[in-house]
Amino acid sequence: MRETGKALGIDPQIVDKVAKSHQWFDHSQDLLRRFAESGLDPENPLIDLWAKLAAQILNFPRHLSQHSGGFVISRGKLTRLVPVENAAMADRSAIQWDKDDLEALGLLKIDVLALGMLSAIRRTLDIISEQRGERFEMQDIPAEDEATYDMISLADTVGVFQIESRAQMSMLPRMKPREFYDLVIEVAIVRPGPIQGGAVHPYLRRRQGFEPVTYPSDALKTALGRTLGVPIFQEQVMQVAILAAGFTPGEADQLRRAMAAWKRKGGLEKYYDRIVLGMQDRGYEKDFAEAIFEQIKGFGEYGFPESHAASFALLVYASSWLKCHEPAAFLAAMLNSQPMGFYSPSQLLQDATRHGVQVVPVDVTISGWDSVLEKQTNSEMAVRLGLSLLKGMKDGTAERIEAARAVKQFSSVSDLARRAQLDRRDLQVLAAANALSSLAGNRREALWQSVAAVPDRDILAEARIDDETPVLGAPSEAETIVADYNSTGLTLGRHPLSLLRPALLEQRLMPASTLMTYRNGRLARGCGLVTVRQRPGTAKGVMFVTIEDETGNVNVIIWPSLLERQRREALGAALLGVYGTWQCEGEVRHLVAHRLVDMSHLLGGLNTVSRNFC
Repeated sequence: MRETGKALGIDPQIVDKVAKSHQWFDHSQDLLRRFAESGLDPENPLIDLWAKLAAQILNFPRHLSQHSGGFVISRGKLTRLVPVENAAMADRSAIQWDKDDLEALGLLKIDVLALGMLSAIRRTLDIISEQRGERFEMQDIPAEDEATYDMISLADTVGVFQIESRAQMSMLPRMKPREFYDLVIEVAIVRPGPIQGGAVHPYLRRRQGFEPVTYPSDALKTALGRTLGVPIFQEQVMQVAILAAGFTPGEADQLRRAMAAWKRKGGLEKYYDRIVLGMQDRGYEKDFAEAIFEQIKGFGEYGFPESHAASFALLVYASSWLKCHEPAAFLAAMLNSQPMGFYSPSQLLQDATRHGVQVVPVDVTISGWDSVLEKQTNSEMAVRLGLSLLKGMKDGTAERIEAARAVKQFSSVSDLARRAQLDRRDLQVLAAANALSSLAGNRREALWQSVAAVPDRDILAEARIDDETPVLGAPSEAETIVADYNSTGLTLGRHPLSLLRPALLEQRLMPASTLMTYRNGRLARGCGLVTVRQRPGTAKGVMFVTIEDETGNVNVIIWPSLLERQRREALGAALLGVYGTWQCEGEVRHLVAHRLVDMSHLLGGLNTVSRNFC
């Protein structure tokens, strides 16, 4: 839409507005509707042409990109085999073919991928080692810890690897993992392959004892015994093809390759007769054979190999144990590993404080670049936030601050500026985050001093200014909270909805802690900051939203019909009010939305609310 709008000479602001109104899940036939929602006339010839051109180039590549961690090995000189060009980055080159072309040619292709959780776990282990005075490694984490599985079964998994998404959190109380292999299955089952292949509900029913575990034959028990008769892993699909349809191991591997590429290239339909007829010839019912083929097609969407799931499950368990038993170290490491994962630093901090972790603010006289553990006067360990969380702070600036502070503690903002060679912008970043409070008082006084600490003229750069700082009133609580979010993306003060709670209660909008006590089927009203919006391709148009208030999170389900009627509120509200029905099944709780209200305007009035209610 942006490229075709630009080519037609349409005003960039209009192009931007229309493009932002269109979501990734919208169909091309929805274009004219999105134009109308943006205030444009769909019957205008130019607008009609815009929609047609955009639909025509849909799914075409926009540009070439380089794999961030892929390389190719050949026996001889690679340039004699494939076309190579210089990449945008210095001293890098790129092959002009895609990975499938390279595979067809038989070249050895290797992808080296980064995994942020590995870094976070390493940082957590380093912090624990420092606190204990001895090395604590991943192999030192106790196996099969009961408290860790209790935490996982309650879906108390914010921040941990892989099982922190809405879909996984809904699955965990049903699965109730109690041993490592349960985590292997958990990692693999919440994937498009098993979901679209219809494996999830049969497995859960069998695991919960609602359905007997049966096998179509003793031969298939060998392949499916470890997953209660339901194929979940890629290897199992290959085993079924060999044991029940007569495939050779080589043919089963070709089937695996076809599963990985069938949407892009086709190629699975040719296996229909081979699988279905082959299974019928060996005594299997046609319905069962066709169900297996549908599951194979589902795996083409995205299915896990068992080895991959086991590797991921190890990181799931390690990160869960660390969150359960070393929550402060885990929070510090997660903050130092940003950006990564499913949750923002603010959400990680909110969750940790609800679990009793003490957090203390950024302070230029104490903080380094990273967040660390720091012993408090009561001998409790707290997470001291690092300078890396400050928006606009450069690591080089932090290094100069630490180096100057190691020589002698700072006596004033001017002393800090002079010895750490900070410019006015550096000081304003620190002042805006209230990191100068130990040197300059409140935020307003710190901002005043940060301006005066660095003279405008170069000739006066070393001059000392002894003008007295005026007494500036401290900002209100609401102003402090807003400034915290603007400068660091989080606050150690009260949650913004604490200030708005009296106004929300007047409208009978209940906090998360109250909603969690509701019985199944009760009408309910909730309101919170929108922290997550998801619309998985396997959810048949359903949108999942998470809203956060001062007491916790509420998971909201928005059906496709409501999403279409209230698209603006569902996709655009920062503070969302939800009127609906409370759904409670064991530990799985949702608010099924009937009506949405955009209440973002209340955030703009936080200062007024603070004066009225605080």
